[in-house]
Amino acid sequence: MASPAKPLIQQRTFEFAVRVLRVVRAMPRGVADQVIARQLARCGTSIGANVEEAQGAQSKAEFTRKMNIARGEAREAVYWLRLVAELDMVPQERSANLFQEAREISNILIAIVKTARSRPEG
Repeated sequence: MASPAKPLIQQRTFEFAVRVLRVVRAMPRGVADQVIARQLARCGTSIGANVEEAQGAQSKAEFTRKMNIARGEAREAVYWLRLVAELDMVPQERSANLFQEAREISNILIAIVKTARSRPEG
């Protein structure tokens, strides 16, 4: 399903995943820290994976569902990044930048879903 924002959102979510994984590698290695790190790595990489899957969707419903999943993962990343910042697990500037990017990606995904829903099937 084609979308004018497709190249932008695919690139942004891929770059976001790379940045998340770099932050995760820099996080402390304690048991609780690793729980947060795993969750952040999972949702941070899942955003782009779902965006990629949406590009191969066979229907508007499938496209919308995958983009909604990506949006949910972006919201989850916001949560985990708040914990990372609150616990000073990485330098504040790194977590703040990722936090802002996750929010922006979430907003873009919301707009993509709204646009897709408003277009006729086909």
